[in-house]
Parts: sequence; C-alpha cells; structure tokens
Amino acid sequence: MIGVIDTEGDCAEWTFPAEPGSVRSARHAVRDALDCWGLDTAVGDMTVLLVSELVTNSLRYASGPIGVRLERSHPSTSGEGSGLLVEVSDPLPDPPTERSAGPDDEGGRGLQLVACSARRWGTRRGKSGKTVWFELALPG
Repeated sequence: MIGVIDTEGDCAEWTFPAEPGSVRSARHAVRDALDCWGLDTAVGDMTVLLVSELVTNSLRYASGPIGVRLERSHPSTSGEGSGLLVEVSDPLPDPPTERSAGPDDEGGRGLQLVACSARRWGTRRGKSGKTVWFELALPG
C-alpha cells in the first residue's frame, strides 16, 4: 500500500501501487473498514468482490497508482436509503469497456458483475485519469 489517505468517519481512502499484490491489499483494507463500520457481511462480501474486480482491471491496463475510496451515506429526508459509494481510480483516461464473455473465457466479466450487483454504477474522467464507481444499498 502506498498510503492510507483517510479512514475517519464515513469515508475511507487508500492508494495502492500498480503491482499484483495490491489486489489483495485492497481487499483487506476494504474488508477492515467495512468491519469497523459494522456493515452486513453480505454487503461486505459483495463490496470486496467488486473492488477486487475493478482493481484487477486497473492493474491490467494502467501503470500508475490505484485509488480506492469508500463513502457510507445515511438515510436522507427525501426517503433515499443508506448506501455505500465505492470508487476505484487510476491514471488511464480511457473508460473501461464492458464486454460479453463466452462460457470458456477466463476474463471479461468484471464490469458485468458490477452492473448486475450495484444499485448504480458509472465512470467519470478526472484531472489525471478516470474513476469507476458503484453504489450498493445498505440494509436498514
């Protein structure tokens, strides 16, 4: 891990080097933060799986640091329930491409998994790269 940027309150943020061990480090950091927040195990498992997929995608295509950010939101007065926003950033400006994987393909399912599992998801360009984000509903 290059550094822990923030782990206070309802936000946690880290930066990882673009190397294979970073996927494992990201999974552990995310799991630890979600455990500290006392979030449901099923939400934690899904979050860790999706972060693992997105960090792996970043490693495959980008050569710079990979950012991971979690932000927990609470129910709003407008009736929207609690949610967990997860962002994975890298220095490559090109948005990821969702593709159809065949039954024997070893890859190509990461974004499909995000799209099927998240309440919402998307990408956005930043000052130096892009961010892929997704949001999961929190029980309660």
